[in-house]
Amino acid sequence: MASVIKIYALFLGSALLMFGGGLQGLLLSVRGAEEGFSLLSLGLIGTGWSVGFVAGSITVPLIVRKVGHIRAFSVMAAIGTVTILLNLLLINDLSWILLRALSGFCFAGAAMIVESWLNEVAENKSRGTIFSIYVTINMAASTLGQIAMSVTGTAGYVPFVLGAISFICAVLPTALTSSPQPRPLASAKIDVLLLYRTSPVAAIAAFSVGMANGAFGTLAPVYGYERGLDASGIALLFAVAAILGAVAQIPFGRLSDRIDRRLVLIGLAGSASVVGALTVLINPEAGWMMYVLFAAYGFAANPIYAVAVAHANDFAKDGDFAKIAGGMLLILGIGLAIGPAVASMIMGAWSPVGLFVITALFHALLAVTAYLRMRVRKSVDASDRAPFQAMGNDRQVTPESIVLDPRADSDDYEMPGDEAPVPEELASSGETGNVQDGKI
Repeated sequence: MASVIKIYALFLGSALLMFGGGLQGLLLSVRGAEEGFSLLSLGLIGTGWSVGFVAGSITVPLIVRKVGHIRAFSVMAAIGTVTILLNLLLINDLSWILLRALSGFCFAGAAMIVESWLNEVAENKSRGTIFSIYVTINMAASTLGQIAMSVTGTAGYVPFVLGAISFICAVLPTALTSSPQPRPLASAKIDVLLLYRTSPVAAIAAFSVGMANGAFGTLAPVYGYERGLDASGIALLFAVAAILGAVAQIPFGRLSDRIDRRLVLIGLAGSASVVGALTVLINPEAGWMMYVLFAAYGFAANPIYAVAVAHANDFAKDGDFAKIAGGMLLILGIGLAIGPAVASMIMGAWSPVGLFVITALFHALLAVTAYLRMRVRKSVDASDRAPFQAMGNDRQVTPESIVLDPRADSDDYEMPGDEAPVPEELASSGETGNVQDGKI
């Protein structure tokens, strides 16, 4: 019972992180537009987050190795909180771009540490359940954070302070622990060539999803603002897209377990491309048509990355899941960084609806690639596939998320050291304990 309570305490910590992250991401896009930031600056704010997030995913394990999980998490939460508050005090585009990169770095580090603790206490028989609950909680919390903007609005200090409170409170489940720290964080296994040799479709999918969803996640709020939506309307718009995207993972994931996953990718990416093209053609004013198009986009686009990861894993050799998923994570991060900048330039040169030229183009690229690859390579028999696993927001996947994924059970992970550092206060008392017993 004690271990169950502690696991759910970590779920609470993760939920607070995602709540603050969901609120902050949407808030900065809309508030930046209200402040008159250029479209390029707004795009670079999204780029800054992605660059910082990828950098944090790679370097935070080294920091944790030196100072331990609790201290590292406290530092990440504290700096992340400060950056949110500095967004309020320094309202200019250059400051927000730099602060967003720092925020992404801290968010990646904090999320990895929580996931590391969950991974340590998860037994093989319960890993799938824990992973599923974790993904569901993160999706729900991130969506609630976005919806919160409809209550707080974007003016004044309240939304920034609420985000800061959420982020700093996430430290409590780890800061209050009296148990030893888990083993060091897993090093990111990155082998892009192995990924491409294993599945060219998965590599193209990671980049296409990064370009499309990076642009959409950063600049779609700006598009909504330019078309006349207020803060409440934009929050609801994104909530609808996120909820339908989360729901869509289950039926499409199960369908991909029974038929060639590339057929599912063709259907999803093709549909997302059509929705993007329709949005460009209709360019709807604020109203029901915009909600329908955003809902359709979320339903089609959000499951793509999880299906692509499952497709790559179908062709992977035993023990290669982490390397392949890590390669996809790097390519995804590159797309997430480039997408907002490119989309902002198209929006500035032509029209705000130019955002959806990017989403339509890159989803079409993925659909065509998957179709051509089906003519070259046969699919894996359904009986030989690992079951599909739903995944959280593709902008928040870390190397530790990969380790927590039950499909990674057979992998031989590379750790930055053999043993986790023992806090001084525990070392002096001799209470080193055993993390595998479920103590956190």
